[in-house]
Amino acid sequence: MSSIPRRGVLRAAAAAGAAAQASRLPGDALAPAARTTGTTDGHRGADGPVEITWLEDGGLGAAPGNTFGVPWPRGALRAGTPFSLTTADGGQVPVQTWPTAYWPDGTLKWTAHAVGPEAGNAASYRLTPGAAPAAPARAVTVTRRGRAVEVDTGVVTARVGGSGKALVTSVRRGGTEIAGDGRLVLLRQGRIDDGDRGSETWERFDGDIEDVTVEQDGPVRAVVRIDGRHRRGGRAWLPFSVRLYFHAGADSFRMVHTITFDGDEHEDFIRGLGVRFTVPMRDELHDRHVRIGGEGRGLLSEAVRGITGLRRDPGAEVRARQVRGERLPDPATWDQRVTSRLHLVPAWGDYTLGQLSADGFTVRKRTGPGHGWIAAGGGRRASGFGYVGGAGGGLSFGLRDFWRKHPAQLDVRGAAGEEAEITLWLWSPEARPMDLRFYHDGMGQDTHAEQLEGLDITYEDHEPGFGTPYGIARTSELVFWANGATPDGETLARQAAAVQTPPQLAAPPRHLTTAGVFGGLFAPVDRSTPARARLEDHLDFLFDHYRDQVEQRRWYGFWDYGDIMHTYDPDRHQWRYDVGGYAWDNSELSPDLWLWYAYLRSGRADVFRLAEAMTRHTGEVDVYHLGTWAGLGTRHGVQHYADSAKQQRISTAAYRRPYYFLTADERCGDLMRALVDSDRTFLVLDPLRKVRTEPYEPDPRALGIGLGTDWSGLAAAWLTEWERRGPAAETAERKLKATMRTIARMPNGFCTGEGRYDLETGEFAEEGPKVAMSHLSAMFGQVEICAELIHLTDVEGFEDAWLQYCRLYGATREEQQAELGGHATGLILQQGHSRLTAYAASRSNEDGDAYATRAWREFFTKDQWGYGESSPWRTERITGPMALVEGSEAPWVDTNTTALYGLAAIQNLALIGDRIPE
Repeated sequence: MSSIPRRGVLRAAAAAGAAAQASRLPGDALAPAARTTGTTDGHRGADGPVEITWLEDGGLGAAPGNTFGVPWPRGALRAGTPFSLTTADGGQVPVQTWPTAYWPDGTLKWTAHAVGPEAGNAASYRLTPGAAPAAPARAVTVTRRGRAVEVDTGVVTARVGGSGKALVTSVRRGGTEIAGDGRLVLLRQGRIDDGDRGSETWERFDGDIEDVTVEQDGPVRAVVRIDGRHRRGGRAWLPFSVRLYFHAGADSFRMVHTITFDGDEHEDFIRGLGVRFTVPMRDELHDRHVRIGGEGRGLLSEAVRGITGLRRDPGAEVRARQVRGERLPDPATWDQRVTSRLHLVPAWGDYTLGQLSADGFTVRKRTGPGHGWIAAGGGRRASGFGYVGGAGGGLSFGLRDFWRKHPAQLDVRGAAGEEAEITLWLWSPEARPMDLRFYHDGMGQDTHAEQLEGLDITYEDHEPGFGTPYGIARTSELVFWANGATPDGETLARQAAAVQTPPQLAAPPRHLTTAGVFGGLFAPVDRSTPARARLEDHLDFLFDHYRDQVEQRRWYGFWDYGDIMHTYDPDRHQWRYDVGGYAWDNSELSPDLWLWYAYLRSGRADVFRLAEAMTRHTGEVDVYHLGTWAGLGTRHGVQHYADSAKQQRISTAAYRRPYYFLTADERCGDLMRALVDSDRTFLVLDPLRKVRTEPYEPDPRALGIGLGTDWSGLAAAWLTEWERRGPAAETAERKLKATMRTIARMPNGFCTGEGRYDLETGEFAEEGPKVAMSHLSAMFGQVEICAELIHLTDVEGFEDAWLQYCRLYGATREEQQAELGGHATGLILQQGHSRLTAYAASRSNEDGDAYATRAWREFFTKDQWGYGESSPWRTERITGPMALVEGSEAPWVDTNTTALYGLAAIQNLALIGDRIPE
């Protein structure tokens, strides 16, 4: 086959409605065209009005607001372009807009748009560039008062503390204080005894503010960030970062709460971790109300002093009003046999909802400290929602993923007194203390040779001292409502639903495709031919299987939820949760990207939610954010931090980019920005330390960095910072283009395998011709990042270098030898790599059809790591006693193969779908 010209001419789109070419500067590389069919899917032109819809039915509901991201083609919209949002009938919706990424020519690539309660519950909206946005009825305002910050939504006013323990000193609605003294609580336990029972002695630490930053100040959305540590006496530890989100016209606010573990896992056992507020209780005891969210829309609805069910009846209307949460008429108007004995009716001041597992919750109550608890009910999965207050107002509160991230708990204390105290426990103090110790004693693996032996049997790459949780993080989401009166049951149910499934607006797949983002490697779902339909069925099967396995296998828990397992054990009818490197997947071979690309092309809500949970998990728990290995992630293992392989390929920003640009989530943006200087991690950890035979001392002017998994992780962070025009954008662009240029300068480009990197200049040293290709190099986001870079930039020789790798990975030894002067060995995962061949086909003038034929042959020719048309494509029922719980299994499915099959099918359909063999 002849070589591919540097400027590949895209084949004409075979189907009606295929993605239009994005406008570009002269000399810019073209993006691969998506070949799709179908309706316009709400798309009215890539730079014209875009239909925006909710992921799930129900509209905004009781949520305070929502932020969504929309991409635009290169050159279509200048920076500063205004946007309006309207309903289908032309009603104006106030919207706040800001850029989240730019094309190299300075035009808008991604924009973020925030709406508040005035968005309502319309089924769809039209986002129009170039039109002035409507102003909110009353803009959210932010006022600095010394170090403190006051935010007024027009309905509620919250004061954020500038120092000390109170993050939120007060929340007022009109002239009434609804809540105050909002703070963070940490209970630390110093040891666990030999019986694995927690010691009863513990210490309380309180969150202590160190910095407050106003990140946005309206008119529709305001964001305040609070950073600090938990402090007791002279010790401060467990850093936190809390963001508070306020929207114009909202009676509620959202909290995104992140902690980073910096303790000694052998001495610092977290017994409880929570967010606490006080609520003034001004009403009479019979006008005070407590609501606890149960299963689904269920609520435990009680008064602090109940007047229903008594021996004497105060009257049907009085009883009905108390149940509804309304203020009762003067007791003097009741049956006096009740009124005169009200003081003899117990007042229940304390309530606890505990969810210690994914499968059971209990509710209990008591009159007060020193008195016994009374069971008040229970069920399987609580909504994690509550309310306390009275007829004159109160606070609703909820914790997202309450049962999924067990053990969790809600407490109400002192509701019969002058102030109630509510605590949302992210880690329940009634559960076993959080135990982050490494799970085995090393089994004598004290040398690299012994550790390689262990790798050969359990697939775990162990090394003493490396299985540490120091530096891992976890993010939780909470919502609080300041109510003017006790809400009715329907309102409370809507509030609870908004906690558990926050409403999300989104652009349709057709618009995402035509904007030319994420490398042009996806196209809307298309079942127009039998061959396409079969692939779509297979893709649906794989996603549905993993979604169901999360539930069946209970892949839940504070540190675990969002991840999936690596490999199945058919003998035990169980995933290999306890076998070294076969346990938690930790992004191995890019399941994160499989899920996100599956969402981008389908718009499916269930795909988005699983991808969202995975992004929240893998970006936080599987990556170090403090300490020596900050910026690196951990390879797959029994614990998310257990393996000694700390790598760029797990922490890569490539896995976070879709979620960030689709939602403008600030915490996700933090994670990517923190990776901009992660090239310095190669000074502190040698990835090849266990296999080197010669002495090695890291040289900052000549660091050995792989051109695959290492470079692609660095490039993803640099690209993102450059596109966002962040504080390090200039450095990021320089290093990105310098590495691209010097990789292209190597005689064998990416096929060289590794280069000597200069930290100061950002360049790779010139290398002689050598061949070192790995089956892993391109499988951790490199395919996607290179496609984006070729579309974005015009770095001389870079496209040739990448296309050379794409062509030669699946080529014959003779073809490799002829072009490289050598050949690679052990190149497996051909199905997953078929998308490289497909990319070469999409860029080729002369040999596109030949490469397309080869790509589909590589995809459909199943090897031991692929799926084929002859694969079962079904699950089997399993029951006791062979399994712990009844359910289904697919012993032939593993996550490595699933991720690669999914990405290859999606990208091949987008690039060469018109040439799929029938």
